[in-house]
Amino acid sequence: MPENESLIPKHGGYRKLKSFQVAQLVYDITVRFCDRYIEKRSRTHDQMVQAARSGVQNIAEGSQASGTSKKTELKLTNVARASLEELRLDYEDYLRQHGLPLWQPDNPALMRFKAKRCATLEEVRLWVAQEEQKKPSVPVGARPSRSVFSATLVANATLSLLNLSCHLLDRQLAAQAKDFETEGGFTERLYRVRAEKRASRPGGQ
Repeated sequence: MPENESLIPKHGGYRKLKSFQVAQLVYDITVRFCDRYIEKRSRTHDQMVQAARSGVQNIAEGSQASGTSKKTELKLTNVARASLEELRLDYEDYLRQHGLPLWQPDNPALMRFKAKRCATLEEVRLWVAQEEQKKPSVPVGARPSRSVFSATLVANATLSLLNLSCHLLDRQLAAQAKDFETEGGFTERLYRVRAEKRASRPGGQ
């Protein structure tokens, strides 16, 4: 047991988590994507935005709750992971249903996107603008419209970010589960802190 263990340990700090940062960027992109490419009155529009928001909010809420409940932290992190998985399927569905390509990891445009390590919506927007200036290697008459090409770019870039975010959350969940197994939750910590206090009193009373 750590010396002078605190009953409520340090918690929160979710803004520094890479999983939160990537999920937040995905949320920002998704709001813009849905407003531009998904019918606003459709259920899909609301569901995609809410799934993206759920990913962000539950990472934050779980991190904040970890001070008094590791179990709640684990549960909410898992909810965030499930929400982003749902969103990943929505983007894949969009590409398939619109006859657009789902890029492989070695796609040149996707590799350029990964190399940029975009951290803000504006940086993603600039990447899209740069890619739009590149001429697709197909006959002029067969080239997709700018809108369709942009949707393809954004959907595949967002899927790349979702793959990263889900991977980070899988690692986060594994670490939280291990910590919960070894250290227990609030009840176990309360017992240890009380035991330490009693042991520090004269005569161990």
